Amino acid sequence: MFDALRTTVLAALFWAGVPVLHAGDVQRAAQAGEPAIAATPPGTAIASAHALATRAGFEAIEAGGNAFDAAVAVSAALSVVEPISSGLGGGGFFLLHEAGSGRDVFLDARETAPIASAAPGVYLDADGALDRDRATNGPWAAGIPGLPAALVHVAEKYGRLPLQRTLAPAIRLARDGFPVYERLEHGYKARAQVMERYAGTRAVYLADGDAPQMGETLRQPELAQTLEAIARDGFAGFYRGDVARRLLAGVAAEGGRWSAEELAGYRVREREPLRFEYDGWEIVTAPPPSSGGVALTQMMQILSAWDLASQPEPQRVHLTVEAMRRAFRDRTFYLGDPDFIEIPLELLTDPAYAAGLRSTIHPQKATPSELLSGQPTPLEDEETSHFSIIDSEGNRVAATQTVNLLFGSGLVPPGTGVMLNNEMDDFALKPGTPNAYGVMGFKANAVEPGKRMLSSMTPSFMVSDERIAVLGTPGGSRIITMVLLGMLGYADGLDAAAVVALPRYHHQWLPDVVSAESGALSDDVAAALEAMGHAVKRPAEEVSGSTSSHTWGNLQSVSWNRVDNTLEAASDPRHTVGEAAVRRTR
Repeated sequence: MFDALRTTVLAALFWAGVPVLHAGDVQRAAQAGEPAIAATPPGTAIASAHALATRAGFEAIEAGGNAFDAAVAVSAALSVVEPISSGLGGGGFFLLHEAGSGRDVFLDARETAPIASAAPGVYLDADGALDRDRATNGPWAAGIPGLPAALVHVAEKYGRLPLQRTLAPAIRLARDGFPVYERLEHGYKARAQVMERYAGTRAVYLADGDAPQMGETLRQPELAQTLEAIARDGFAGFYRGDVARRLLAGVAAEGGRWSAEELAGYRVREREPLRFEYDGWEIVTAPPPSSGGVALTQMMQILSAWDLASQPEPQRVHLTVEAMRRAFRDRTFYLGDPDFIEIPLELLTDPAYAAGLRSTIHPQKATPSELLSGQPTPLEDEETSHFSIIDSEGNRVAATQTVNLLFGSGLVPPGTGVMLNNEMDDFALKPGTPNAYGVMGFKANAVEPGKRMLSSMTPSFMVSDERIAVLGTPGGSRIITMVLLGMLGYADGLDAAAVVALPRYHHQWLPDVVSAESGALSDDVAAALEAMGHAVKRPAEEVSGSTSSHTWGNLQSVSWNRVDNTLEAASDPRHTVGEAAVRRTR
């Protein structure tokens, strides 16, 4: 009876946000006059969008690797089992923390613009309008991939294991195959008309004579060979040699133009992460060419003046939406590739600047977006993947990778198994003209040779005296607001499972609409927001009479409570193939 009562009390204390210590910890804490803090986690936690990728990460850990080795294994496995979302033909961002040195580093493996693709008029039709097919499908839609270079960079500079070991699970999955799941089947159907234009793509996805079906095994032997080349030869295995020649030939055969020099010249950039403080947490997040970290900094610094947890729900949503509105307005005009444009980063992330933005928020009324002068903000892709890792030494990784739209450009150069991205559509290809997702073109994100296109990917860490969290998600421009809501959840004391399940809403300046996923806003809250002047769009209003569920994102998060030395891992419950797990080593 006492044990049951004790468990109930401890649970209540936890949900009230009160740190709970074990008896030995309490004694040591009392002697030191402060809470006991564990030096290292008791094991490893991994959360990813596919169970096979999570297991690949643990395979690397069990072979003697660290979080960075596990990241290579997870990333490569996702490149095999989630071609709908990411892959060797795309790019990504890796946020790393080295426990030994205490160093945080942001690896920018975003794709770059080929020289030929930056020529004037490349993406315009005979009438001078944006050629949407060229911008999103086939060889001209693809930037020079960055993900293979990132795998090599992480393995060689931060990992312990050879690539032959960390890429082994992905090679096995590509060679032997994996079961087709619902999202993969439906995604192929949505893109089949484009993908079946290309012989290399047909050879992969129509190998058995018909489109991928749930329960079938999808094998990718040529992708296995490409992964083997990377495992054997590192950077040269993809960017030079036979794989590079096949990539160049496949792009040229479909009318595109890449050069061997720009392929071999691709480099990962190491950048300094953005940092700011919020309610006792240090936030470490993505710098440009991600737009996410800057927007996240602005939103959370704006919101820091209010005790959001004490606000009625309509008021909390109102204030959060107004912060979103202002951050997305700045995103449009100022952000791009920092190697090509001057970004007023110090100003945009200054708490005093956030205070100025906050002063324009009416506590009870929406600010019409038309009063915040400018033009519409970019809306980016939905199809991306994220994973989060903490290992037993305290190393951690937040990584987000993508090929942009469903199955990227749809083009697999023959003999490679590599689905190429369509990230060129993330540039401003024609000023003032939206892309497939409503992107409006502006100078800061104009295409130039070798330039990296703007992104919303926002891999992030949260660090406090007692707790560390790693999180991120796919979701296009909604990535930023989903990470924001997840961070606010952690700041409120929620556990990882509750954070990844939080309902989601979004505002991005223009269109001037608060959008929400199914169940995120009740009728009463929506009505209160509308009374303040907000336009609210919920799924039931998008399709008249529909009661089907409409959800966003695929948040993956792990956290370490340093007071009771426990690990948590959580995969978004909106999807069925993800897996989050903790394995203790002591």
